[in-house]
Amino acid sequence: MAKTTILILGGGAMQIPAITIAKEMGWTTIVADGINDVPGKDYADYFEHIDLKDSNGMIKAALSYKNSSGLDGVFTAGTDFSETVARVAEAADLPGISIEAAINASNKVKMRDAFRKHGISSPLFTSVRDVSSLDCEKIINRGIEFPMVVKPVDNMGSRGIRRTDNCNQLKDAVKDALLFSRSGNVIIEEYLEGPEFSIDALIYNNEITICGFADRHIYYPPYFIEMGHTIPSITDANVSEEIFDTFRAGVRALGISKGAAKGDIRFSRGKPYIGEIAARLSGGYMSGWTFPYSSGVELTKGALKIAVGQHPGNLSPLFSKTTAERAFISVPGVIQDIIGLGKIKNNKNLKELFLRVSVGDKVKFPENNVEKAGNCIAVNKDRDIAVSSAEDACRNIFIRLEPCNADTEAFLFGASQSWVANAFNLEIDANIKSLENMPKFKLNTGNGINILGLPALDLENAYEWHGKPISRAFDEVLERGYQKIIDTKINFISVNVISSENIFDGVVLGKLFYRCFMKGGVQGGVWIIDSILKTIEEKKSLLELFSRWEKY
Repeated sequence: MAKTTILILGGGAMQIPAITIAKEMGWTTIVADGINDVPGKDYADYFEHIDLKDSNGMIKAALSYKNSSGLDGVFTAGTDFSETVARVAEAADLPGISIEAAINASNKVKMRDAFRKHGISSPLFTSVRDVSSLDCEKIINRGIEFPMVVKPVDNMGSRGIRRTDNCNQLKDAVKDALLFSRSGNVIIEEYLEGPEFSIDALIYNNEITICGFADRHIYYPPYFIEMGHTIPSITDANVSEEIFDTFRAGVRALGISKGAAKGDIRFSRGKPYIGEIAARLSGGYMSGWTFPYSSGVELTKGALKIAVGQHPGNLSPLFSKTTAERAFISVPGVIQDIIGLGKIKNNKNLKELFLRVSVGDKVKFPENNVEKAGNCIAVNKDRDIAVSSAEDACRNIFIRLEPCNADTEAFLFGASQSWVANAFNLEIDANIKSLENMPKFKLNTGNGINILGLPALDLENAYEWHGKPISRAFDEVLERGYQKIIDTKINFISVNVISSENIFDGVVLGKLFYRCFMKGGVQGGVWIIDSILKTIEEKKSLLELFSRWEKY
């Protein structure tokens, strides 16, 4: 019997489950990607260096394999190239959906037109191809009022997506979105309040089987950053059924008759609205990790089987656990060190750690879902334990940034990424007044770095982006700052927290420190100490450094 051979589009992290599962089934795997050194290349039997947008090149490769050694199917997961998959399937006479259905599921204008034609709820929208043709008042007169959401019609990972609240913001958002649109087209749609959900499904013999339903956790307006998802969803059963019915209707409206479908659904104004449906399995760790950990069902295996014309097998859950995926992020700068990875591996509920950055990488506060620093996945029968385990793992990872870096400085003191809210804000009057009356800094003779203390920091109810309370964050700054001082072996012996009444020696940090700490959390607080130490070590002027910061 001939060995089953499958062509998998994409060799990144999101495609590795498909490649490894196909190998486990004894299949021959051909992986194609426009990047030559993708991690999936090492898992594949054969690798083709072809851009996923290059349908003709992909068809040529597929036909070559089919005519020489055989090819049974073509597949992708976690990419937005279902049209390329459909074109290859048609040209090589392989199982798949129609090209029209693939285009419907990857072009948001055609997708929403299909939904509107079939009476399926999705946001009101219009589309534009250039800023010069943008008429804000005309859009409002069509019933699309602010806030509005701007999206490229043909991209994924929330690239180029932004909420806008006025005409000036709308113009800027359209400019940015056009940079991320392969076809040079963007949509402008109404913003809908309400919880958001992710759905994965398989379609075989026109039967749509829901294989994953998760709560999405979206933050940081005006952008839409998914800081994780939790599966299964805990939404009301009646609401779930409404969402499923709407999703199934959307799948049929797009013409997805076989294979996989992934949906983003928002429940707003008392009913479900489809954000989008893609003709593939989801990215973001759901199909390849969190659903299998939650249910015992290898969704990817079923999708692969459908891609070669086989029955997907049993899709009924074998058990029920909660899987929580959470992301960790960074403020802008260049990574000097990543601390805490060994510690979190002792977390018995932690199943996966995905580190998406490394030392020397340039990072920023994420404006889309591909700019996050990493992800942690935890599993437990108890939902609260699964969630807390994933969140604790993220909180215990510390990304130390290079001191005196201009990007970090511009974020903490200037207007860089000014839309990012402070990590912490004070609410206790005693702390607010104390900070108002503090000097920015003092330079005296001596050998200590002193931080002016706030009288009631432990009473503040403030939490940063990963849920770390302000008092814990402050203690962590002292701990990491003190260790750095020891490591540098210069004539600074400690980080002391002092009151303004004390007689202080050395460097005294007041408002300058809290500006960094309140804006950038632990990263900001440690960065200012590290920058001071670097300046001293290089025998440069602290007064010049502080004066530069004051000018922002």
